[in-house]
Amino acid sequence: MPTISKDNKFLTLINVFTVEPTKQQELVALLIHATESSVRHVTGFISASLHRSLDGTRVVMYAQWRSVEDYQAMRNNPSASPYMQQAVALAQFELGMYEVVETFSPAAT
Repeated sequence: MPTISKDNKFLTLINVFTVEPTKQQELVALLIHATESSVRHVTGFISASLHRSLDGTRVVMYAQWRSVEDYQAMRNNPSASPYMQQAVALAQFELGMYEVVETFSPAAT
């Protein structure tokens, strides 16, 4: 479960995949399989949330890692590499590393 807080100091990744609408579900299935079978078992993994655009052209993964080093270790892990290669074959990929600056909730009424 994602914990979005400026106090936790996790590394936040927001990965945006641009995909042909006919390939969106294939990419979603691949990312679910990769996360379930490999990524979530790597040291430092905190959480991930997968989103698909309603128009079928994008898939976004919001992921949290304990540190940049833990994330890089996962990227260098041979069990995760084939999934990334398959994802890049299906879609254009933009990786963004972020830190939470602030969070907001509804104003009290």
